[in-house]
Amino acid sequence: MQILFITSSRVGDAILTTGILKYLVDHYKTAKFTIACGPVAKGLFDNVPGLEAIITMRKDSLLGHWRRLYFATFLKRWDLVVDLRGSAIAWFLPAKKRVIYKKKNKKIHRIEDMQNIPNGNTPHSPYIWLSKENKKFADDILGERMSQALIIIGPTANWGAKIWEADRFSNLVHLLTSNFRGLKSAMIAVVGGPGEELIAKPILDAIPCGRRIDLVGAIPFLDVAAVLQRATLYIGNDSGLMHLAAAVGAPTLGLFGPTREANYRPWGPRCAYVRTIESFEQLSRHPDFRPDPTNSLMGGLSVETVFNECSKLLSETGRN
Repeated sequence: MQILFITSSRVGDAILTTGILKYLVDHYKTAKFTIACGPVAKGLFDNVPGLEAIITMRKDSLLGHWRRLYFATFLKRWDLVVDLRGSAIAWFLPAKKRVIYKKKNKKIHRIEDMQNIPNGNTPHSPYIWLSKENKKFADDILGERMSQALIIIGPTANWGAKIWEADRFSNLVHLLTSNFRGLKSAMIAVVGGPGEELIAKPILDAIPCGRRIDLVGAIPFLDVAAVLQRATLYIGNDSGLMHLAAAVGAPTLGLFGPTREANYRPWGPRCAYVRTIESFEQLSRHPDFRPDPTNSLMGGLSVETVFNECSKLLSETGRN
């Protein structure tokens, strides 16, 4: 059986579709999968069972990326095409069955909006496949400190307006390690992608050298995911890394301001979110609600508010 799975170019959105992919893997055990996604999200799918190919869709003018996808797939007879981008390409490919996602309800979570795909009425929780090599990376990073609590900070995002200030993250870490006995000697990891080193540097500099783990830069997503899986607590901006932490089961607190938590909050039984005192609607009218904001729009989220939500999440997950 041949299945073409077309997912998002963005990391966070791609992660939100992995539960549907897991459903397909579990229900079509002998299927061969071809996955089409953006270049940044490509590394998420390296360990998918039955993976035959990953087609990278690098966005191009005049719909060039869709033309390239068509020419890469039109010669194969597909048993199932699942298009979570809502494009028309599935109709031009030879396929026995097509499932095409169209956004229906902008007021609910994206996972809930996709819950009838490929069929049924149950939300598909995100899932990340980790290899022995990924888990060994986490073992090697943590080493003898593996038994210690692990706080992971995700201070970056793909949009400056979503970034909580670095000194607030540092103050939060100080409060957590000062007020919870189980966190007093916790290791502190900071995660981020290539090009985000300057955002993370003030937070890393504030962490004592012996307790600091620097995971910022060109580190494969699945290696980072294996470390995230060991977290006692993850706190981060609305980003792909936030969704990755939630997908591997880490207690995850997402920080929201100029994005809709109703659509993009971290998904899972050990997840929570907190937002600025301003609503999304209020922030969407701010002058810095634009592609290249001068300032962050997260100023209305205090350290005390985030600390209180961390306390609740630690209590609920038995990690305090």
